[in-house]
Amino acid sequence: MPSKIAVVTGSNKGIGFGIVKGLCEKFDGRVYLTSRHEGRGQTAVNELKSLDLNPSFHQLDIDNEESVKTFRNHIKAHEGGIDVLVNNAAIAFQDDTTDSFGIRAEVTLATNYFNTLRACEILFPLLRPNAQVVNLTSALGHLSQIPSAELRGKLSDPSLTIGQLNELMNQFIRDAKNNKHIENGWGASSYAVSKAGVSALSIIQQSILQRDNRNISVNHVHPGYVDTDMTSHKGFLTVEQGASAPLLLALGGHHLKGQCVWFDSSVVNWYGPLPDKSILNINAIPT
Repeated sequence: MPSKIAVVTGSNKGIGFGIVKGLCEKFDGRVYLTSRHEGRGQTAVNELKSLDLNPSFHQLDIDNEESVKTFRNHIKAHEGGIDVLVNNAAIAFQDDTTDSFGIRAEVTLATNYFNTLRACEILFPLLRPNAQVVNLTSALGHLSQIPSAELRGKLSDPSLTIGQLNELMNQFIRDAKNNKHIENGWGASSYAVSKAGVSALSIIQQSILQRDNRNISVNHVHPGYVDTDMTSHKGFLTVEQGASAPLLLALGGHHLKGQCVWFDSSVVNWYGPLPDKSILNINAIPT
């Protein structure tokens, strides 16, 4: 039988690196550490090899369609399929950026939502029966963080399609460029909107995959406020702590499908109130 294969996007540092480390320790199969930058990826692989762990490396930039297709072709030719896909790659603008909010919205949504979706569309045909898909989101991606009740209703509509969700995400970008994002109920964080989009997408993806009877699980997980470059090292959780809930989902055995999982591995109601505001540092919310 072919070896089981796990893939973690954007995993040369931070939470992604922690997830790869945990998978190398606990997953019965080959683990792919991926990075847009080959040198940084190889450095990360060497660090894990110094700990007697043995990840494989392949360049993967989700912002580059050809890069994703090249990776897809490699996996198809050499591994045959994917058993675990952790969509971790994401960006957040730092507080000192001088870019306009409209630019931040467009760039953030491109990577965190649209290019994550495209990577899924390219890689999902390789998912094997019983595969686990783990989409990294955020407490900021909780539905309650969208101020407008009308928008929350649209994002949580059980009949929402990917095409309709794409249009909602594009509407946010248009509103941001016209400086109407707050007036129209999106709030002041493009990162929050991008992650709300990922969470809504996860629910739709599970619904679609449920129809083909391959027992594939898609869940979205908030890893917590972790001490990484993305949080300017203001987070209070370690990388290992941030990786624990994603690892629980990636390793299977949980029977969860289309669920929102919190950093403490509890299942929370994405449609309800925010479970614990103490995990948010209001001064560090990416915009």
